[in-house]
Amino acid sequence: MTTVVYFEAYRLKRKSQVLIAMAQVFSLHVFFSAEIHKVGPSKPLKRIHKPKTSLSTRRKGPQSPLRKIQKLNLQVSPHRAGILSRVNSKLNALYMSLRAHSFFSAVRLMRIGMGGAFADLLNDKGKGSGDNEMGYVERTLGFRTKDLDDRDLRLVTDIVGGTIRWRRYLDYLIGSLCHDEKVFRSMEPLLLQVVLDCVLLNDLVHESVSVGFKMCGLVDAKVAMRVEGILRIGFYEIVKLDMPSYAVVDEELIKSLLHFRGTSYVLVLIPVVWPENVRLAKVSLRPGAGNMVNGILRKLVLLKESNSLPLPKLEGDDRAQARALATLYSHPVWMVRRWTKYLGQEKAIKLMMWNNEDPSFSLRANSGKGVTRADLVMQFNMLKVPHELSLHLDHFVRVKTGLQTVIQAGLLKQGLCAVQDESAGLIVSVVNPQPGDSIIDCCAAPGGKTLYMASQMHGQGMLYAIDINKGRLRILKETAKLHQVDGVITTIPSDLRTFAESCQLKSDKVLLDAPCSGLGVLSKRADLRWNRRLEDLEELKKLQEELLDAASILVKPGGVLVYSTCSIDPEENEERVDAFLLRHPEFRIDPVDRYVPPDFVTKRGFYSSDPVKHSMDGAFAARLIRTL
Repeated sequence: MTTVVYFEAYRLKRKSQVLIAMAQVFSLHVFFSAEIHKVGPSKPLKRIHKPKTSLSTRRKGPQSPLRKIQKLNLQVSPHRAGILSRVNSKLNALYMSLRAHSFFSAVRLMRIGMGGAFADLLNDKGKGSGDNEMGYVERTLGFRTKDLDDRDLRLVTDIVGGTIRWRRYLDYLIGSLCHDEKVFRSMEPLLLQVVLDCVLLNDLVHESVSVGFKMCGLVDAKVAMRVEGILRIGFYEIVKLDMPSYAVVDEELIKSLLHFRGTSYVLVLIPVVWPENVRLAKVSLRPGAGNMVNGILRKLVLLKESNSLPLPKLEGDDRAQARALATLYSHPVWMVRRWTKYLGQEKAIKLMMWNNEDPSFSLRANSGKGVTRADLVMQFNMLKVPHELSLHLDHFVRVKTGLQTVIQAGLLKQGLCAVQDESAGLIVSVVNPQPGDSIIDCCAAPGGKTLYMASQMHGQGMLYAIDINKGRLRILKETAKLHQVDGVITTIPSDLRTFAESCQLKSDKVLLDAPCSGLGVLSKRADLRWNRRLEDLEELKKLQEELLDAASILVKPGGVLVYSTCSIDPEENEERVDAFLLRHPEFRIDPVDRYVPPDFVTKRGFYSSDPVKHSMDGAFAARLIRTL
């Protein structure tokens, strides 16, 4: 059980003084633990010795924890001792009422807010990937995420991803109900946080368990969960998840709290409750924040029940309409204006609606290990995972729900399958790898396309995986061994631009899956829309051109260069190909209609997947042949 100790320094203003107060709290806890262990919970606790020194004296020089304990001026009444003896049952009752997914969501949202993680729970992009990301949450919470059932994990995904996707619209609602933004934006937390990674001693919870402390320091504004974050969660649960109001709106104060009042601080010992947003506000923000959050959420419930939720008005010039659509469908204004320009307003709205839906995933049977799609379907049937066969690729199966069941069953760790979108699989079809080919995969990590191409080569030929990130290449190599396709893969840690200038290597086929804006994968990467700027496109276009020029050097005469992205933006796709052909007349377009279904072929012979039309990620690929 992870417990959080908060104490509020009412009269202590300086950080050093607050840290001294924290040391007092540590000593206070150790004292209680030792006394309860010695005399038992039924006897009242009483401090006999009076302190010989003042607080200012204790600040001088390092002292042992035992000396600090002896200097505490502590008197415990029989009434309070009775409270202590009943804490175990109270805490257990509270803990049993908590939802594990609530802990999980809170930690992930805080880490995402600090820029330390992606919002998707299954992310295979290096350090922030699957097991590593789960491990971060496990270390923070103090319990294993594998203990969460599928329902909890699905709800975590909904709460975390949904709150981030709908952030702009939720903020609009909050602003409409909170006319005075300063009320909650100025609420800097006054608290110190100490995470106890194990349970308290003896009758407080369990016996013979040592206590360890991790000092998190003063709660900084960037780290603290401000009240607007609490409101976003509550608003999302009410407006989008249709949760009952009693699950979000607090009906009463937390009664099972243990308060110790000293001369300089107040200690409150509680389990963190999430998404019981009001309770969190009461203990993590200024006094009165809980009442404010409670009132705002109640007001929202009434507006929703009466169908009176405020909506932005779609009127005025193009800029005003773009702002209204951006708020209504929760996207950056620059994206809305760009899509309206290229797609028209109707298609832009459909695209934003797709991005806001819960994403579906595809899994690829690992043919390199002899696993067929029929084998994968049999496993899904045994696990009772709903699925449907891909209409476009023989090795792929679509899964809308139940992905966590597949992960927990160990199918990925056994190398039986891999999570890969069909749009990425169709890019491999454009490359058309064959046994005996010599292939270079530029910017290869994390390696999904590399592994799929290797499985199509049936152990014959050579596949060179180039990437600037050594760590990600190491993971790729380990995964290749698991999938039993490592015999044809050679990893090369290098910047493609410098490698191409100094290397004489020429290959039959070269795949450049270029770094891009990722505008085709916004449904899976909920946080990406808020991390992209219009200025990023200019930087990316320059990088894409440099990488294309470098990749072209590695193609032998008569060989194939495939340029691909996971973007739907023409400036990153068709326009980059046109600019490349002007610089390199020795290349020509090879239409992809022989390699992918006609529905994915553009008028110019490029591959393009449309999220709305094809119900998969947006992607692009051009197949170019070197004539000289």
